[in-house]
Amino acid sequence: MSDDFNLNCPVPIDNHKTVQLAHGGGGRMMRGLVEGTFLPAFAEKGKPFVPHDSAVLEPCDGRLAFTTDSFVISPLFFPGGDIGRLAVYGTVNDLAMAGAKPLYLSDGFILEEGLSMETLRRVVCSMRDAAAEVGVRIVTGDTKVVDRGQCDGIFINTAGIGAVPDGVEFSPGRVTPGDAVLVSGDLGRHGIAVMSVREGLEFEGALPSDCASLAGLVDAMLAAAADVHCLRDLTRGGLAAAVIEIAQHAGVGIELEESAIPIAEPVAGACELLGLDPLYVANEGRLAAVVRAEAAEVVLEIMQSHPAAQRPTIIGTVTDRHAGVVELRGPLGGRRIVDELSGEQMPRIC
Repeated sequence: MSDDFNLNCPVPIDNHKTVQLAHGGGGRMMRGLVEGTFLPAFAEKGKPFVPHDSAVLEPCDGRLAFTTDSFVISPLFFPGGDIGRLAVYGTVNDLAMAGAKPLYLSDGFILEEGLSMETLRRVVCSMRDAAAEVGVRIVTGDTKVVDRGQCDGIFINTAGIGAVPDGVEFSPGRVTPGDAVLVSGDLGRHGIAVMSVREGLEFEGALPSDCASLAGLVDAMLAAAADVHCLRDLTRGGLAAAVIEIAQHAGVGIELEESAIPIAEPVAGACELLGLDPLYVANEGRLAAVVRAEAAEVVLEIMQSHPAAQRPTIIGTVTDRHAGVVELRGPLGGRRIVDELSGEQMPRIC
């Protein structure tokens, strides 16, 4: 067996091991890592394990969607989630934004020498639970151990494959003037939850990340309304980056109502304290949807009835003015342009 793993059978975990990973431990160490940690979490029960360098997948109906992502978040554990759960949800959400049903994931682990096995187990078990919740299979992966100081504990690279049903197409090319813009929930929770750990901030009430799968919400929207034109998850760059991208690619203007954009009080307060604009703060369980105006209330009702959406709202309109420009209209009627940031407000939040 190499440091690749192809997941086909369960192997018992030794929960009493607290050793740390050592660089250059050789094939025996890597075999023990794969068979003692990854296979028990990710393997399909009842299927024999056959060492191989690739996973062989079953054919599926519809077009294939394929995505890849890397996760380098610091810290590894934050209120409401961790790097493992984030890796699964983040990849699944990228597939869902294309209208795809997530089917398969791969996971590549870059592990720092000295990482405790307990930390690794927590992350791996979190990934297992998130994948089971979503109904996606982790079918193959890879592990590498690097010298101390060359990796901040754990980095994870993922790839995901999903199936897009016939007739489903989410694209900026379908966005037209008159469409409504909705968000599935209040903004900025993930970025502020991560920053609260980094900066030692405390809130009166709990402020967990919004880290969650959006696949079920998208399925519900598709089942009840065929008038969804474009979806974007609101990760790095937040709402601002997503709607600017849609406006530029669609060649339309987008007008947002500032008073309609849902932002929790702790997020607004933390942003003021840290000098951040909540429109640009990252989310890991929120989406923006551009839908035909006549379908906006139906889509909103679907969001309101789904647990993955929290305080969904209609926040704006697509216009034929100022192509490629996003305007924010204040409560007193003033307007400002929502510009692209030249850099990241908050590095390493995913």
